[in-house]
Amino acid sequence: MGQPLRIVTVVGNPKVGSRTRTVGEEVARQLAAELDECGSAEYDTIELGDLADELFDRSSSRVAARVRQVSSSSVAVVVSPTYKATYTGMLKAFLDWFDRTSLQNTVVVPVMVGAAAHHALAVEVHLRPLLVEIGGIIPTRGLYLLESELDELDLTVARWVAESGPAVERLAWERRPQWANR
Repeated sequence: MGQPLRIVTVVGNPKVGSRTRTVGEEVARQLAAELDECGSAEYDTIELGDLADELFDRSSSRVAARVRQVSSSSVAVVVSPTYKATYTGMLKAFLDWFDRTSLQNTVVVPVMVGAAAHHALAVEVHLRPLLVEIGGIIPTRGLYLLESELDELDLTVARWVAESGPAVERLAWERRPQWANR
C-alpha cells in the first residue's frame, strides 16, 4: 500500500493553542478528507510558540527535527496570523532553517488569518513567495480568513477545499513517489 499521506500543520502564532492553530488544523482535516481515500492519513501540528526559545539557535535538535518533519510531509499547511500586513517573525525565523530545495517534494498550502479584508492579499504577496523560495509546491491560491469568518470556519474552509482541493490532490498524488520513499 505504501506510505500514508502525511499532513503537517505549521502554526506561526506565538500563542500556543490559538485560533490560528484551529484554522490550520481544520484546513488539514478537510484536505485529508479530500485526498485520503483510505482514511490512513497521519497528522501533526507544529506550534512554533513551543520552539520560540530555540528558533535562533542553529544547534537546536528540536527545531532541526521539525524542519525534517515538514520537509518529509506530503502536504504542509503553513498558517499565520496577519501581523503588520504580513506573516509573523516567528514563522519567518522557522522558515529560515529551510534551504532552497527543502520543500521540493511537498505540496504547501499557505493560510493567513486577519482582522481586516484589506490585508487579504498578504497570503499571496508575502507568504507565497517565501514558501516558493524554499521549494514549496503551491498549486492554488492561498487561503485568507477574516476573524469574522471563524464562527463558520468549517463552511469557509469547505468552500476553499471545493475550489482548491482537486489541484492539491492531483499534485500530492503526482508527488507521491517522492514522499512515499522518505
